[in-house]
Order: sequence, then structure tokens, then C-alpha cells
Amino acid sequence: MGSNPTEGTTKDVVRVFENSLVHPPEIRARARQMFLAGKTVADTARAVGLPYLTVWHWCNDRPEARLQGTELRCFRCREGVDSPTDPAAYVYLLGLYLGDGHLVTTARVPVLRIFCADAWPDLIEACDVAMRAVLATKVQRVQKQGCVGVQSYGKHWPCLFPQHGPGKKHERPIVLADWQLSLVESHPGDFVRGLFHSDGCRFANRVTVRGKEYIYPRYMFVNESTDIMGLCQWSLDLLGIAWRMNRRNCLSVARRDAVATLDRHVGPKS
Repeated sequence: MGSNPTEGTTKDVVRVFENSLVHPPEIRARARQMFLAGKTVADTARAVGLPYLTVWHWCNDRPEARLQGTELRCFRCREGVDSPTDPAAYVYLLGLYLGDGHLVTTARVPVLRIFCADAWPDLIEACDVAMRAVLATKVQRVQKQGCVGVQSYGKHWPCLFPQHGPGKKHERPIVLADWQLSLVESHPGDFVRGLFHSDGCRFANRVTVRGKEYIYPRYMFVNESTDIMGLCQWSLDLLGIAWRMNRRNCLSVARRDAVATLDRHVGPKS
């Protein structure tokens, strides 16, 4: 097979390994399949349009030796695995991320951060638990003014949240991948729970009709992104929950039966 092209400094080898992780798992799988079918590393590298050394690592490293850290738990990168271990936890975390989270990919190791208000300690705990169930081996809680940043470092968070990108979410398109849509369709209640736990609230609405005051529970969801609002509307439709738009950026669930159904899925934010 020729000399080992990774002979050189340790720093060079580490750089090549880290760079190889940024490519979609579909490209890595395609390269390995071409190599196993008889293509040379050089031919495979030209076919996928990537550097020779990157493809050499994919084709020659033992899979079990390459799996490190969060890659062991990333269902998007593990061959033969097509869904998360806990899909309900994933779609709940996806809802939290779309509301109050962001993914920083400019650092050496990407970090997923979701901000939860101090007023909701149970929400902070639920976010922590979901991160660990989905990918994280370690979760940190960073106290900010009035909120806690629940965060986890991991090279494979970008694999699970392809919606990340520069700028604010409401200033760029937010579109779920096909595999994410399938997971939400299977667990719409958990997705709605994540959305409402981040950008929603349940409160007692007071109205006066002909001098008599009425009080009834009501849900509101507020988000500046029309795409995220559309995802909320779609998931509510999947659950058969009636909703209406109060304003361009504000959705309301007020009918008694709709509120009761949403109560079963969302639960208290405490």
C-alpha cells in the first residue's frame, strides 16, 4: 500500500484528523465504499474532490480507532445507525436550540449553548438531561445575568444541528433536514415542548365581557423567525391542536380543548 503518508509531526496528523471530521458523513461513507470497491486512494480523493491525506485516513484507519469522544455517540457518523438513541430527547433539544440556543463552530471544538432563565430551574435540568441523552459526555452550566448557559463541547454537535450558521436565526433560512423532519413527525409533542419551553409561555388570560370578567389558561409562542414559526404551526397541526396568529411573530393557543391537549405535551415550565 506504499509508505504511510502520515509520517511527520504529530501536529500535522492531528490537523488532518480534525479536518476530516468537518465533512458530511455521506462523503466519508462514499469514499470508503469506492476504496473498498477497488479504487485507489488517489482516484477516490479526486472523485470526492478532497485532499489525498484526508481520504487516506478515511480508507486506511480502523473504524474503531477513529471513533473518539462524541463520535462514539453521533448517529449521523456511525455506520449502520440512522437514528438517535433517544429520539424524543433529540427533538426536544432541537426545539430548545431553535428557540434559545446557538452553536459556536469557530472555536477548535464546537460548543452548543442553550440559555435558560434562572426562574425555571426544572427547565435548566431538563436541558442538561437532554444534552447528555443526545450526545454530551459532559455538560457545563455557566451563570449569566438572569440566566444559565447550559453548554456542551463536542466535535459532532454540527452534525446534529445543521441549522447553525452566521447571524441571527430570524435573518437567515431555517430549514430542517429530511431526517429531522422524520424525527419530528414521529415525536411532535417533544418538539413542541422544546419550542414552548424556550420561546413560549402559559398564563391566565383575563377578559371582560359585558362587565363580567372571565379567566382562562392560554399559551403564547413568540419568535421573530417566520421559518421557526412555521415549524411550530406544523407540529401543532400534527398534534391536532388549534392555533391562531395574534401578530406576525406571535402564535396563540386559547381554545379549551387545544390548551388541554397542549398541557399533556408541554407540561409546566418551572
